[in-house]
Amino acid sequence: MTPDEQTPFPDGSTTALLERLGTRSIVFVGLMGAGKTAIGRKVSQVLGLRFIDSDHEIESVSRMTIPELFERYGEAEFRALEQRVIGRVLESGPQVLSTGGGAFMNAQTRSAIAAHGVSVWLKADLDLLMERVSKKQNRPLLQNADPRAVLAKLMDERYPVYALADLAVATRDDRKEAIASEVIEALCNHLGVPGSIHVSEVSEDHE
Repeated sequence: MTPDEQTPFPDGSTTALLERLGTRSIVFVGLMGAGKTAIGRKVSQVLGLRFIDSDHEIESVSRMTIPELFERYGEAEFRALEQRVIGRVLESGPQVLSTGGGAFMNAQTRSAIAAHGVSVWLKADLDLLMERVSKKQNRPLLQNADPRAVLAKLMDERYPVYALADLAVATRDDRKEAIASEVIEALCNHLGVPGSIHVSEVSEDHE
C-alpha cells in the first residue's frame, strides 16, 4: 500500500464520521486571517472531501475580485451575492466550505449553514490576526488608517455571533496539521464518533 492509499484514521473512523455527517458540509467561519482556507484544505484532504472557498466561488461567478465587488457595488450588495452563492454551494454537500469573515453575520446564511452543515468557528486573538492580514493587501474592510482598530471592532461585533457556531476551535501560530487535528477531534465529539485522529500522519502530497 502506498502512502497515498493509507487511511489517516483508525479502521472505520473515517467511514463513521462521514456517515454521521451525511450530506452536510463542514463550514468554517471566523475573521479574516483565522486560517479558514488553510485548515479547511487540510481537513478536506484528511476526510477525502472536496474543498470550496466561498470567496473564490463568488469571484468565479461574478468574474470580479472581492475588492472590486466591494468598490463597485458596496458591502450590502456583496453580502446578498455571498448569501446566494453559499446557499447554492450548501445544496451539494458533503464538502468542506470556507466562508468569508462576514458571511456568518447574515441570518439567512446562518440558517442555511445550520440546515445543511456543521459550522466550525476558528477563534483567533487580535495579535495573530493582525500578523496574518498585514501580509495581504486584498482586505477591503481594512483599507483604513488604523486597521488594528478596525479589526478589534470587527472582533467585538462578530465574535458573539460566531459563538453561535456548532463548534469553536482556538487557532494559533502552530502547524496547520495540529489545528486540523483539533477540528476533526471536535467534529468526532460533536457527531458521536469514537477514536483519535492524528492529522500529522497524513501525507502532504495532495495540497
